[in-house]
Parts: sequence; C-alpha cells; structure tokens
Amino acid sequence: MSQNFQPTCDVQALKARAKMYQRIRQFFAERDVLEVETPVLSQAAVTDVHLASVPALHHVNGQQHTHYLQTSPEFAMKRLLASGSGAIFQICKVFRDDEHGRKHNSEFTMLEWYRPAFSLTDLMHETAALLNTCLAERFSDLRPIVLSYKHAFQDRLDINPLQATLQQLKDTARRVGLNLDLGDDRLAYMDLLFSHMVEPSLGFDTPVFLTDFPPEMASLAKVKTDDDGEQVAARFEVYIEGLELANAYDELVDAEVLRQRFMADNAERAAQGLTVMPIDEHLLAALPHMPECSGIALGIDRLLMIAQNKLKLEQVITFPAEIA
Repeated sequence: MSQNFQPTCDVQALKARAKMYQRIRQFFAERDVLEVETPVLSQAAVTDVHLASVPALHHVNGQQHTHYLQTSPEFAMKRLLASGSGAIFQICKVFRDDEHGRKHNSEFTMLEWYRPAFSLTDLMHETAALLNTCLAERFSDLRPIVLSYKHAFQDRLDINPLQATLQQLKDTARRVGLNLDLGDDRLAYMDLLFSHMVEPSLGFDTPVFLTDFPPEMASLAKVKTDDDGEQVAARFEVYIEGLELANAYDELVDAEVLRQRFMADNAERAAQGLTVMPIDEHLLAALPHMPECSGIALGIDRLLMIAQNKLKLEQVITFPAEIA
C-alpha cells in the first residue's frame, strides 16, 4: 500500500493560501471587478507551440468527443467580455501537460483578470497594488521597476535581441557556456539565453515589470512601435526573485490577425511533429465585440512561494502530480 498519503505542504501553507484567496477577493470587490467562473473543458485549445494541452475523452449527448483541459481561462473570459460582462476576474485550476519541477506542476492555480479601458500602465499600477496586498507579511511597500526585454538583454549580455541574427545569438550562447544545438530556431536561442542568463537575475531588489517583448512573442497581445522605432509586443511579465509570476497583454481584438497567428502556430506545430490543435472559433467570433482592454494571468502557487519564502512549488500545494 502506498505511503504517499500526506500532503507535501504544511498546515501553515494551507492557511496562507486561504488567506490569500480572501485578500484577492476583497481586493477586487473594492474595485467592482466581478468574479466569474468558466468551463475547465473546451472543444478547442491553445495553439502555442510551447504549451501542451491535456486532452480528455468524454461524452456529450451520447457522442464521444476529445475536449481539452484549459491552459488558461483566457478564451472563455474574452467571450464574457465580448458579451458585456465588464471588468472580471477568476481564480481557477489550469493544466499544462508534462510540466514538472521546482517551479512547475502540470496542474496549478491561476488568477486571471481583465480591465476594459485599462492601459498596460494602468494594469501595472493595479498589479503592484495587488502584490503589496498579498505579500504584506514579507515585504513592505513594494515598488516595482519597469524594464524592457531589450534592455534586460543588453544589460546582461550586451546584445539587442530585437536585431540580433541567429548566428549572433548562437555565438552569444557559446560565449556564456550554453552549448546546446537548437538548429536554426532563432526564438529558441533567444529563450535559452533569457531563461539561463537574464531571468534568474530579475526582481531581487524590487519586483520587475518586464515590457516590450519581441514581436514574435506577441501571442494574443497587440504589436506596437517602441521609443527606438522597433516593433515590440505590447505585453509585460512580472518577476520577483528570479521567478516569473504573471503575464499581461494589451489585448488583441483583431480576429483576422489572431486567426493568422493561430494558423502560423499550427503550421509550426506540424513542422515539429506536434499535435495540430483545433482553433477556437467561438473566440474569433467574439473578438470583434470585445472592448479594448488589458488582461493578466498570475500564478497563485508561485505567489505563495514568494509570500512564504519557499524554494519549491510542492511546499505550497497539497499533492503534486507525482503523488496526486
């Protein structure tokens, strides 16, 4: 008989999670942001090449279907926004296949919220206020700084990732001892350099809002021109103590552009031998009716790691995938 019946976190972590949920709900109640709930299963799924959805076989009206556990509630929440919901938030379980490690688990808890008429700067201010609310016992008066993806690269590696060629990225990787052969995948080399050389240094003095990502990393965000005249993705990520906590977009509302991105993702999936994912036609139909807004997804478990000063995700969740 298995002896792995005990949770990997202690009672203090359970209480800290409950308290954090209360604080988050109070925070949004004070700002008149509506809590919503959307389905965990969907007939469509994310096309992002770097995310793997968990499929689930089930029956609808007696017919067997393959649906997918959500990697984020984003698509369904945008359908609510398009239907006139106004500002909304959700705390929910999300799933990403085969993600395990010190800061990963294939099932985790996400806070996601959307703010019609908010700019990314407005959303940064609100996110900073939420961080101060949730991390009050560990930090006093957090004041995040804003740093562009380009300048973070230049500070650490003396290279502009927006202009660097594939060969320059390969040479930089070799220079810092990252001797992996990633073929001709320019973005893979950029991600390798970022994850090993840039990300671990972010957010130790104060939280960092990392902005203006390469346009190829726009995902569901708009693309804009930065102060140097270069094209960048209108999004930001939040880092504390080298840990990515949140990802925010100035949300794309052009359905045709998004369809093209989904199709490009699936073409790349096919080229890599990955499953081609069904495109969410409900989302594309809703997008023209969606208000201009900014939205953000924040990992609750990682936020608890920071709040509790823990090094491993398993210390703040009950049963990791290995013993669930």
